[in-house]
Amino acid sequence: QVQLVESGGGLVQAGGSLRLSCAASGRTFGRNAMAWFRQAPGKEREFVAGTSWSGRNTYLADSVKGRFTISRDIAKNTVYLQMNSLRPEDTAVYYCALARTDWATSQTDFRSWGQGTQVTVSS
Repeated sequence: QVQLVESGGGLVQAGGSLRLSCAASGRTFGRNAMAWFRQAPGKEREFVAGTSWSGRNTYLADSVKGRFTISRDIAKNTVYLQMNSLRPEDTAVYYCALARTDWATSQTDFRSWGQGTQVTVSS
């Protein structure tokens, strides 16, 4: 069983930055992709950013390209989401997820989820 624990969320003004962290523990064996999703109030959960096991391949949703960066530290079993130039529309609960394979962007391809961390961006 895998446990994913997110941290780093909070309240920030528009234009500000936050860095989210997701620490994985337990049975994290295998070369699995990891990703960040988010869910805003009244909306469906959506993909934000993903990284392959090695970190060499990353993918960002169009809405965050140029502002967010995803990275991972394999030795620490941790994935990060650096969020810059935050906007009020980025307000959401952000979830970390571990994929079943080395690359995935669809929610159904992820086998483990964290409990989420709230990010609130004020205007």
